[in-house]
Amino acid sequence: MSLPERFVERVLRDLGPEEGRALCEALETEPPTSVRLNASKCRVEGTDLPHLGLSKRVPWCDEGWYLCERPSFTFDPDFHAGAYYVQEASSQFVGYLLRGMLPAGARLLDLCAAPGGKTTLYASLIGREGLVVANEIDRRRASVLADNVRKWGTGNVAVTCCDAASLGRFEAWFDVVAVDAPCSGEGMFRKDPAARQEWSEANVCLCAARQDEILREAWRALKPGGVLVYSTCTFNRDEDEGSLERMLAWAGDEVTEADPVTIDQAWGICCGAIGPFRTYRFYPHRACGEGFFAAVARKSAEADTRMRIPRARRSVVAAVDRKCVAELSRWLREPEEMRFGVVGDTYYAWYGGQAEAVRMLSEALPVIGSGVALGQLFKGVLKPDPALAFFPGLNREALPVAELDEQEALRYLRRQEIAAGGLAEGMNLITVRGRGLGFAKRIGSRVNNLYPNSLRIMKQ
Repeated sequence: MSLPERFVERVLRDLGPEEGRALCEALETEPPTSVRLNASKCRVEGTDLPHLGLSKRVPWCDEGWYLCERPSFTFDPDFHAGAYYVQEASSQFVGYLLRGMLPAGARLLDLCAAPGGKTTLYASLIGREGLVVANEIDRRRASVLADNVRKWGTGNVAVTCCDAASLGRFEAWFDVVAVDAPCSGEGMFRKDPAARQEWSEANVCLCAARQDEILREAWRALKPGGVLVYSTCTFNRDEDEGSLERMLAWAGDEVTEADPVTIDQAWGICCGAIGPFRTYRFYPHRACGEGFFAAVARKSAEADTRMRIPRARRSVVAAVDRKCVAELSRWLREPEEMRFGVVGDTYYAWYGGQAEAVRMLSEALPVIGSGVALGQLFKGVLKPDPALAFFPGLNREALPVAELDEQEALRYLRRQEIAAGGLAEGMNLITVRGRGLGFAKRIGSRVNNLYPNSLRIMKQ
């Protein structure tokens, strides 16, 4: 499908004939494929993922790599183990923006988070002392987000499913708020033909209005002195610089400059400013990536905003007795760093510094996943949750480990029968190249495949 005619007209008008034509021509070329490696599960040099065909580093992300060609990720067990995330190179830039701006134990709100590329980036960046609250208003997309967060395995994310206003009621609670705003998707024209088909000038206006509403709630949730990151995957000014100008009209002097960020000219990023906002544009004919816009600013430390949280609506997290704690602790390498609780019949672990914050969120908002789901207790023994297999902090001495070859791993990921020979009697951790995929239980000559049905490979 060709580029929308009105889009081409606007690009030629706004960028000029030469620059506009170069952009339109670039949108008809093959997009690069890039991934971001999970440093908790593989070497960032990529030497333990030779089958991926890593080509060169993404210059603004230490863990980012371009690939020689696009493989079939569906049939790579390392993808399912969370060893890497398939993330467009330009969007990896938000992590570079936040370097040096994250205080220890920071709380970061990813307000429009699905499917999880930026969430998992923030989770790696913020470390175990911090907490990422990843929100998605659409329940189906929130489930996908939660699955991707579990596979990434950092254990420092809470996934919520609500509107922006609900999170805005956590006033001045977050050190960083990241808004990857829903947009008209012009930056995806090269990568996604559906984006061309769905584009319209009316949708641009609709997206801009929605972005204005989200930014108001994001600003409300941000602490004085905190950092706001705004991004879109579109080119038009109404949704990019225009959104910032409209925000400045009501936020005024509360918006101040963020710390300067060093940009190498060779990267091809177009840098600018809208008042105190520093802005960064990625055009596919200039930078090696898709269309992307990002901006960063701080909330003034003198902003007249006090921290407030919504009143608790219910008690969700119940305490765990000592006997249960002893059983749960043996499954973790560093149990002393964790706090335990039970939600319904599932036991969870959270890093100690953020356990109370997760409890507060759970009492006021619909939290569909947080920390590390450990599993259920039956007669005092843990039946592990699939999420525990992805957690690098799992104590592998707690149960036998069954290493599968690639073909047997694919059978496991399809929830098919796997051979019993390599498994010990009882519960086993299933791994491929040493990375956890899930659990299986051997009962005599039969193996019960416990891989989640919602995650299984459907393609043959």
